[in-house]
Amino acid sequence: MAKYLIKRVARSFLTLFIVITIVFSLLRLMPIEGYFSNYDKMSPEKLERELARMGLSDPLPQQLMRFYGDLLHGDLGVSNRYRAGVPITEILRTKFPLSVAFGVASMILSLLLGIPLGAWMARRKNKWPDHLGTVFIVFIEAVPSAVYYLFIQMYGTDIFKISMLFSRDNPRTWILPVISLSLGDIAYYGMWLRRYMVDEMNKDYVRLAVAKGVNSKDLMMKHVFRNAFVPLVQYIPSGLLLTMVGSIYVESLYSIPGMGGLLVSAIQAQDNSLVQALVIIYAAISILGMILGDILMTLVDPRISFVKKEGAR
Repeated sequence: MAKYLIKRVARSFLTLFIVITIVFSLLRLMPIEGYFSNYDKMSPEKLERELARMGLSDPLPQQLMRFYGDLLHGDLGVSNRYRAGVPITEILRTKFPLSVAFGVASMILSLLLGIPLGAWMARRKNKWPDHLGTVFIVFIEAVPSAVYYLFIQMYGTDIFKISMLFSRDNPRTWILPVISLSLGDIAYYGMWLRRYMVDEMNKDYVRLAVAKGVNSKDLMMKHVFRNAFVPLVQYIPSGLLLTMVGSIYVESLYSIPGMGGLLVSAIQAQDNSLVQALVIIYAAISILGMILGDILMTLVDPRISFVKKEGAR
């Protein structure tokens, strides 16, 4: 296990290195306006001095090495246009905790509702609970999320008598954004858990246990559900981490000052440094989620081993 993790982490760092290098190089090909908030008012001489001061006149490999040095010290650079002169870490410090709170809350809700939904549908296969759950899943998967997000906001605010806009001082304003963020994951977990459980129920060991008169409830929970949950569990860490960084549409819909709309705002402002930092963060989160998913699979099912056995090819 330890040997596998070392190899996996090494490959992840290599992947992240390639992503960072490509993003850094591509952004250096972008117009230099993205590095200055007052580009239109700068004379050619002042522009040259500023480029030299920022190190943008140096060869690309030298710029890249300097960036990696700063990155190892936790320095993501300074915003040039979105909030000119403000360190990017300071911008993230004010937005990241809020997105994390919303992401964790929505993931907890999706697990509490999605997993029982899938198990319920599998145990009542081809009956009204299964049909009802299928209607919900098809609706969530087929209808654009922007549509039902708007309906939740319009009718939810009227039903719960709460403001349409998020307020840190009003815990009730968390209800609708958390529900909106969790619906997609509820449908996802319900759909795949049902599928995996139905596949398990058709296997020979289940049929043999039924023929021997094993209690159906014990069989479903101790064997079918546990085996069906293993392939699903690897997606939970990545789903949690990606949800934690926020939803662009939900956060903009409720005016939540989180991470969701930050990347869009940075692109619109042509803030190359901030775009670069956010892309790196998203890439690192995706890679970390995949590693944690593999580890979680081994914890849930001890039969899974990443160590090559003797004679294996």
